[in-house]
Amino acid sequence: MTTQTYRDAARLLLAQGRVELAAGDVRQASEKGWGAAAQMVKAIAEQRGWQHRNHAALFNAVSRLVDETGDDDIGRLFQIASALHVNFYENWDNPQSIARGLDDIERLLEKLEPL
Repeated sequence: MTTQTYRDAARLLLAQGRVELAAGDVRQASEKGWGAAAQMVKAIAEQRGWQHRNHAALFNAVSRLVDETGDDDIGRLFQIASALHVNFYENWDNPQSIARGLDDIERLLEKLEPL
């Protein structure tokens, strides 16, 4: 995929997550939040020639971005995305928490898009 395709997918997945949450599907909303974050990290990694084919590579890319920008929020917000991914499998979180998580993913995308 191209960098722009990853970026577009990130925004689409976040929007889909909000639709899923409004429909009461907390698990799918969670996974869409994770997907949005992962796709945006993939966009940046692809642009820079970094690996991004697995979870470890995504976390490594995020660490590099934190080091590069000095913005610890990027790492913290990506950890929230990871928690959303876990919730897809465990289904232990409530809709209000997932809504806050999706808002955090929105902030993450806003931080990453200009990079």
